[in-house]
Amino acid sequence: MPTISSYTKADMLSYHTMSDPPFASHYKAFFNDPNKDQQHQNNQDHEVIGECELPLIDLRCLKSNDKEERHTCMQVMVKASTEWGFFQVVNHEISPKLLDEMRREQMKIFRLPFEKKATSLLNDSYRWGTPTATSVTQFSWSEAFHVPLNRIFDKDCWTGEFSSLREVMEKLAGAMSALACLIARVLAESLGYSGHSFPENCNKNTCFIRLNRYPPCPFSPKTFGLTPHTDSDFLTILYQDQVGGLQLMKDSKWVAVKPNPHALIVNIGDLFQAWSNDIYKSVEHKVMVNNMDRYSIAYFLCPSYESTIGSCTKPSPYKSFTFGEFRQQVQEDVKRIGQKIGLSRFLRYKDEQTQDKVSHQPQ
Repeated sequence: MPTISSYTKADMLSYHTMSDPPFASHYKAFFNDPNKDQQHQNNQDHEVIGECELPLIDLRCLKSNDKEERHTCMQVMVKASTEWGFFQVVNHEISPKLLDEMRREQMKIFRLPFEKKATSLLNDSYRWGTPTATSVTQFSWSEAFHVPLNRIFDKDCWTGEFSSLREVMEKLAGAMSALACLIARVLAESLGYSGHSFPENCNKNTCFIRLNRYPPCPFSPKTFGLTPHTDSDFLTILYQDQVGGLQLMKDSKWVAVKPNPHALIVNIGDLFQAWSNDIYKSVEHKVMVNNMDRYSIAYFLCPSYESTIGSCTKPSPYKSFTFGEFRQQVQEDVKRIGQKIGLSRFLRYKDEQTQDKVSHQPQ
């Protein structure tokens, strides 16, 4: 079989395996556009200043009998959430065996024919490409299964041939839910929260797992596997392979994240930034394409749609809003201008700032 680099431009438009989504043919106007590289360059600086290792936190310290050791661990987590918005954790008590089983099941389901993935699996949880994209800068070369926890735990949503996937996902969902709530509670307590659970009102209808695959891309290495964005949740836990491609914004520059085979990545979401009054940072990040498959699994910690996103102290720079209102606004912005505006929509003094931001969005 020829390598990707040996394909001609005409071949590229028809290149995909039976399991791959028809990115090139469906979005051929984007990839035939002679100005596509310039569009990327105009959109933002794609130069990466280097590869970084995220702050590393050993979660065993949280269970230490030594109060000073536990306090130090909490402060390292707070510092990473404040300065990076990202960190990685080890000794998280999610077994390597479970993660390996989940990766095998993930690869198995993505290797199914595209038509089967698109029409019959997991109650229409399959996503690919970017239906709202109007240019290459708004397009993501990836496919995913977006699965709410209530579907994972509902046996009626699964056919017999995928029972092993459901069983492994159920175990992983439980383990990641516990880990996400532990980390969220530690970060909240560090800002003075004294309730019994944080975030409150999280449930199986709104928390979800996303299985991601980023197929090899025969086009420009500037193509996004996932466009720049922040996460619309409290926090995200990511299990990625060793291929690389994840980048985040640090000090107004893109930095590539060095994969760590022993760690899970944690990042702060928009809701936690709002609740913390901008102390914790929901940082923009993206995925760039590779010449090989990249797989990742993300767990998103979200409250119920009716939950009001308050703040740890007063006054807050944000107006009161529910998670449902936030999601609806994000969806409206993506549909109208092709991308998310996010928290700035809910600033108390938002009118001038948000209008300025929208007027400067690349089209």
